[in-house]
Amino acid sequence: MRALLIPVKDLHHAKQRLATILTQEERTGLAKAMFDDFCAVIHASHGADRIFLTSSYEPAIEKAQSLGWEVLREETQVSESASVDAASLWCQNHGVTSLLRLPIDLPLLESTDVEWLFGHAQAAPSMTIVPSRDGTGTNALMRTPPTLFPSHFGQNSFPRHMEEAQQRNSHCTVLRHLRLEMDLDDESDLRAYLTTPGLPNGTRKWLENKVGKQLAGRVGYAFSDPFRSHPRV
Repeated sequence: MRALLIPVKDLHHAKQRLATILTQEERTGLAKAMFDDFCAVIHASHGADRIFLTSSYEPAIEKAQSLGWEVLREETQVSESASVDAASLWCQNHGVTSLLRLPIDLPLLESTDVEWLFGHAQAAPSMTIVPSRDGTGTNALMRTPPTLFPSHFGQNSFPRHMEEAQQRNSHCTVLRHLRLEMDLDDESDLRAYLTTPGLPNGTRKWLENKVGKQLAGRVGYAFSDPFRSHPRV
């Protein structure tokens, strides 16, 4: 059984690495826009037999329930790695054989990308991984079985996950993909996203309408209407 795991922190504390250019209110607004986009994409995707959301953040839990997803409610959140590992153990104990963890801050994600990822699942023991744009982080991680090795999300997580998989003599598939590699963790990510063609989803609209020229000046970019005429990538 293949499943998708979505970890969500309290969005009132989201995107701390963007604190130099966005207020907390702005960071929360951006995270909410990304979460809404992400949910729409996942709801339209295929490939997962079950979809799980693990969180203590009530709005995210309510959204997941409205979409028919299963919720693994947390009382406290220590770290994303701890949340994912606890959820992975639960999933494995309830019949999940391959578990794909995806973060909500993938603003270019499309439903076909999710299906593409599941299409690369291998027999156990195996790992399929997509690094972040700079090659150091982990944007997508599928483990078969789900508890193949502990999570190390955060700085330099990609090499740490590679090392863990190799130590267990696992089959490792490293995938590179423009849309999956694009996240919004820091100012350089934000600048790269704003200059990358993509559909005018809620995240782009939020950046234009709620922050607009003020943010454009802070990241050295000029907003313009061509966002809405770019081809799909």
